[in-house]
Amino acid sequence: PAERWRLLLGRPGAGSPSGRCARLATALDELYGSGHGEGSGPRLDGRSGGREAPFPGVREWAEELEVLFGPGVREEVLAAAVAQGRTDVLEAIDPSAVRPSVDLLRTVLEHAGGLPEARVARLRPLVRRLVDELSRELATRLRPALTGISVPRPSRRPGGGLDLDRTIRANLATARPAPDGAGTLIVPERPVFRTRARQANDWRLILVVDVSGSMEASTVWAALTASILAGVPSLSTHFVAFSTEVLDLTERVADPLSLLLEVRVGGGTSIATGLRYARELVTVPSRTLVAVVSDFEEGGPVTGLLAQTRALVDSGVHLLGCAALDDTGTARYSKAVAGRLVAAGMPVAALSPLELARWVGEKV
Repeated sequence: PAERWRLLLGRPGAGSPSGRCARLATALDELYGSGHGEGSGPRLDGRSGGREAPFPGVREWAEELEVLFGPGVREEVLAAAVAQGRTDVLEAIDPSAVRPSVDLLRTVLEHAGGLPEARVARLRPLVRRLVDELSRELATRLRPALTGISVPRPSRRPGGGLDLDRTIRANLATARPAPDGAGTLIVPERPVFRTRARQANDWRLILVVDVSGSMEASTVWAALTASILAGVPSLSTHFVAFSTEVLDLTERVADPLSLLLEVRVGGGTSIATGLRYARELVTVPSRTLVAVVSDFEEGGPVTGLLAQTRALVDSGVHLLGCAALDDTGTARYSKAVAGRLVAAGMPVAALSPLELARWVGEKV
């Protein structure tokens, strides 16, 4: 217990730790001991902090962490090191063992943007694992909100697969006991089939995503959400990234890894430019959804943004402003600009991906 308290408080007390406790303290000091100490320094006291000499390299440190704490804690400590800016740790993280999180994915992507292609290639397995796991988890949560538009429509006309659930419900009047008394027979006099809706009935979703410097987390969530929505059969999903310029990444929207590696976060903000481009994609306004993901810190005259908003509203497009998009729906936006957009016809709300999916599902 005394050694555990020594590690917890970061002070050696009456003496320096020894044996396994010293190894534990030294391993923790490599990340957490800068200016504080976790108990490994021989002269640490309550008045000053310090740390021992660092490990020879990341590989040796990672191996020591695994021996002392196990692979799970090793990956957590390495992930924390990445979050603190230790880019040298990135390639030591085991993609199959790390705990996926949007914060870790965002940090890896941020560092990958400044690395040579050879090192980025070595990071791709890690980014792929994070993206796949986060997308799978998000899809599980979003799927109920999209059921109505992702499930093929029922039809009495043969041609698609048999919709067994609807067929049973439609033929309950024919139910009768089985001859052997072991169950119930239903005669499918009115079979129901699955069929795709006509293309003319499909909807178009245009995600207009702010990738200026303040929007890192929302950009990751928007890309993951877009890739899930792109899998809905009756929904055509576009991904338009903007700062002061516009980049249409729709061709990559089905592959969130490719999409995220292509996006470069940074620069100023011109929402009006993004909306102007979105207007060019509209063909059937009444069946078009435009969702703007931004903090609405417009870099240019607000009058241009309001003009583009009114033009979309007057044409019949369904507009929504997402004042940041993350898993908590935390609002981070210019209330003054958002208020003027609301007056111009664009509802503005801080949303989680699930709430955005519900909005899409309700409209479609």
